[in-house]
Amino acid sequence: MSPSLATTVGGVPLTSCVYNASGPRSGTAAALSKVCQSRSGGVLAKSATILKQNGNPQPRTYHAGNSLASFNSEGLPNNGIDYYIAAGTIEECMASCDDDSKPYMVSISGKTLADNLEMLSRIAKAPSLSKIKAVELNLACPNVIGKPIIAYDFEQMKSILQEVSSAMKDTPLKLGIKLPPYFDGPHFQQAADILNEFDGSIAYVASINTLGNSLVIDPHSEAPVISSNQGFAGLSGQAVKYTALANVRKLRLALKDSIDVVGVGGVASGRDAFELILCGATAVQVGTCHWTEGPKCFDRICQELEELMESKGYQSIADFKGKLKDWSREGADIARAAAKKEASSQGGTGTKELKSSGSDNNTNLILALLVGLLAILLADKLSNGALLPF
Repeated sequence: MSPSLATTVGGVPLTSCVYNASGPRSGTAAALSKVCQSRSGGVLAKSATILKQNGNPQPRTYHAGNSLASFNSEGLPNNGIDYYIAAGTIEECMASCDDDSKPYMVSISGKTLADNLEMLSRIAKAPSLSKIKAVELNLACPNVIGKPIIAYDFEQMKSILQEVSSAMKDTPLKLGIKLPPYFDGPHFQQAADILNEFDGSIAYVASINTLGNSLVIDPHSEAPVISSNQGFAGLSGQAVKYTALANVRKLRLALKDSIDVVGVGGVASGRDAFELILCGATAVQVGTCHWTEGPKCFDRICQELEELMESKGYQSIADFKGKLKDWSREGADIARAAAKKEASSQGGTGTKELKSSGSDNNTNLILALLVGLLAILLADKLSNGALLPF
């Protein structure tokens, strides 16, 4: 029997602890329908504004050649909140789901507090309200030109949460908060202290969003590769995983138990998901890998996570969630033994490749000798008018 990946985030059951982040492949019903067909545990729509917007000028994205990092300065292109809460959109998204229990969730990222409150009001009044299970409030976008990252201004964040919590108190919706990465120790505690004040309203936090103010330069043109925002962009992908691990761990230790943590950032394998859950994440979101690989990534990551759990004897994520161990010499010995075993396995493959390479070299030597002999024969023919007898 395969391990169970089922989980519950802020009271919302997920068929799998791996699901999509609000990102480039979550902006249309057609794209979300493909997510629904996969093993993604839920379906999260693109961060919405009140009105449809096209975002920043192109080119606004870049993928590094080593696939370890991606950059975007999209500026929140989306179809507007009314599109994502329309019954037709939700029906198109969810019709292809193999499992009717998968939740549909929306994300909002208003330019002002008034925008966010207006969108919450529209969601609460939508005929499709019963089909929407959660709202993720994005307080972490670094790519709206001229707008600061809200969750770095703690006074402003607290003020917004007061208003949003009040607006949502009479709705059945669960509230999630998308956070930016924090780097300074006191900032983790400051953010957690504010979030803990709203533990009755906030169901979960999603950590982290992209790392803002990254810059990619093309040495040939001597200019940024991204045109908007003077080339400054958000960094995502595997390069941010270690920052995500630290943020998830710090927040899980500082937040009240009633607030779940969803790990986001650099998830490209079952191992990545495992590590975030080990740090305390109740679930993980996949953004950049979904962007570059497509929705098939959810099937692969889920399978890899199941295989890893099975190898360790874990039957559910509760068996290891938040159970990160302290460093110990015993643990270091286990890690070294595992690394040695892996290197030995790779070395065996390398020996075969070496033997194969040696065989290829012998073949090439014989061919070279034959070509040389043929050259001598041709030269003799040219000088004597006939070939030497064999």
